[in-house]
Amino acid sequence: MFRQSESLAREVVEWLRLAVETLSALIIAIGVAVAVGSIAVSLLRRQGGGFNRVRLQFARYLTLALEFQLAADILSTAIAPSWEQIGKLDAIALIRTALNFFLMFEMREEARQAERESDAHPDAPRPRA
Repeated sequence: MFRQSESLAREVVEWLRLAVETLSALIIAIGVAVAVGSIAVSLLRRQGGGFNRVRLQFARYLTLALEFQLAADILSTAIAPSWEQIGKLDAIALIRTALNFFLMFEMREEARQAERESDAHPDAPRPRA
């Protein structure tokens, strides 16, 4: 009975992991679509400075997707992990956390730069945070 319960738990977790990974991929796809649409609108309106705004917007989608990917990795080692799986999870978590940190850092810097530029041009529309 224990083996059947463990097998069922593993199967449920695998399906959940797949769902979370799929959600992460969808978030990236939506981010790409929004970024491409924003670039097209900026080009059609011939607005300068749209690139940084689009990068910030896209970075938010990537950051969220990274969080979901980390959750999927945690799920993959949730039931009776081996030491090898735990080591891989640690490495993956470290790499993804570092990527997330640097994305967040860059997003903050881009937002500060956009704020400085809008302060220099008070008539320009303010970027959304």
